[in-house]
Amino acid sequence: MGAPTSEVRDRMRIDWDVPIGMDDGLVLRADVFRPVKDGRYPVILSYGPYAKGLAFQEGYPSAWQRMVSEHPDVAYGSTNKYQNWEVVDPEKWVPEGYVCVRVDSRGTGRSPGYVDHFSPRETQDFYHCIEWAGVQPWSSGKVGLNGISYYGINQWQVASLAPPHLTAMCIWEGSADWYRDMTHHGGILSTFWANWYDMQVKTVQYGLGERGPKSPVTGELVCGDVTLSEKELYDNRCDFGDDILAHPLDDDYHKARSAAWDKITVPFLSAANWGGQGLHPRGNFEGYMRAASKDKWLEAHGIEHWTHFYTDYGVRLQKRFFEHFLKGVDNGWGKQPRVQLQVRHVDRFVERHEGEWPIARTQWTRFYLDPDGHCLSKEPVKAARSLSYEALGDGATFVSAPLEGDTEITGPLAAKLFVSSSTTDADLFLVFRVFTADLREVVFQGAIDPHTPVAQGWLRASHRKLDAKLSKEYRPYHTHDELQPLKPGEAVPLDIELWPTSIVVPAGHRIALSVRGKDYQWQQSTGTKLSNFKNELRGCGPFLHDDPRDRPAAVYGGRNTLHMGPEQQAYILIPVIPGRK
Repeated sequence: MGAPTSEVRDRMRIDWDVPIGMDDGLVLRADVFRPVKDGRYPVILSYGPYAKGLAFQEGYPSAWQRMVSEHPDVAYGSTNKYQNWEVVDPEKWVPEGYVCVRVDSRGTGRSPGYVDHFSPRETQDFYHCIEWAGVQPWSSGKVGLNGISYYGINQWQVASLAPPHLTAMCIWEGSADWYRDMTHHGGILSTFWANWYDMQVKTVQYGLGERGPKSPVTGELVCGDVTLSEKELYDNRCDFGDDILAHPLDDDYHKARSAAWDKITVPFLSAANWGGQGLHPRGNFEGYMRAASKDKWLEAHGIEHWTHFYTDYGVRLQKRFFEHFLKGVDNGWGKQPRVQLQVRHVDRFVERHEGEWPIARTQWTRFYLDPDGHCLSKEPVKAARSLSYEALGDGATFVSAPLEGDTEITGPLAAKLFVSSSTTDADLFLVFRVFTADLREVVFQGAIDPHTPVAQGWLRASHRKLDAKLSKEYRPYHTHDELQPLKPGEAVPLDIELWPTSIVVPAGHRIALSVRGKDYQWQQSTGTKLSNFKNELRGCGPFLHDDPRDRPAAVYGGRNTLHMGPEQQAYILIPVIPGRK
């Protein structure tokens, strides 16, 4: 690897390929963007695998083009030459007195080493990078972390180690529980990570060298100056998808890659996306509720996963937060309400502040599943009934009568079902939906997919064991530490978590719950794809559960039966928010 270089350009001093030594002797590489004037400044740091030399525009062209065409404020005020996927634009931070540090994580970009995502080794690396940044001659000693997705997930992890120089962090759409949020939804394997690994990590692995991209800014090879063989590359990375598949329960592998809530005490801003069902929002909400930090704030927004991090809305929010904690400026953040919501309507978002989450004035409302007419009713079912469906099929949908008035639903949801199967297990896919009075579904721009339903939940019946201490009526919490197989034909109660959401349902519209045996699908074909995902976007984005190794037809391909009646009241619990008086 070449020696680090330094230059002044675009109102910044930029130090390229700065070495950061790890405790095991490995040297990672970072780019440092700092003010031209010598001094000590607070640091905004990120550590991750997407290659610091890969331009956003080159690596993720479809996302960039959509974002800047619909939100020109993203590109305004910057040359955009230093834009990278899911991290801050230094041209919008350095002139305001921050140092921006981007570190290529172990084994990716221009940092050598073995790739093992979210592992304890990576978390230790991140810790050492924070401590390195805290003692540099250009550093004030206050280090803030900021970034989307990967660059948010690993913030929860490293904060659990309490680096002394870590002063504040902004987790923008960052999941936190490696098992429940990310790899196994309700115990069902998500294929997202195996596909992500192929599309977004192997393409920037250290050692691609001449086979990889070049930086449009420096002309340097994005993936290191050495070119390794395919076998050498393979030997330098874990078998990520297979590693996840090999751990079907929430064991030590998953716990080592998850947040330790009682150890997180640093001030933070947790920003969730209503449309991110399948990856991030659960972690953002759980983090706000469960982390030990006294100084913590929650924000929730909509539209695409990456967009608001870069818009004026998002950047202003981040800067107010960091200015307060990294610079000690009395800018009013101390009076910022703890919860800032962009409440979703069918055609817009409306900002509102709350003092807590879930919202204290929530009216927790049960809608019961009635097989007569496939209805969602506020009245309990009076006679015992059952309804069967193909276990890997579209299942059954229960629809309410038109709502009498505008109805806000904001918060977590939960369902209680009674289910039997003709086999020893069953996978339940729950979808909370909105329809017009004449039964046309209303879908929304999600974090990834342009046609998403309101909320989703999942549960493998053999994973139905609850953690009595952590479970709440509105958010059941499963242990995922042992299997409890079904006895064919015998009904069992299932408590199913649906991830938090927000929607103001217009008067005359209907709400619905679908109980399915496979992933939601808006329509069979949409023709919609993004450059960084393999699959066509048909309603769930890339967050699918279709690995036959995890869902063999012999176990999951029988018939499931929903049981409803006076002794088995099946329902969905909905957070209805009344207006303020």
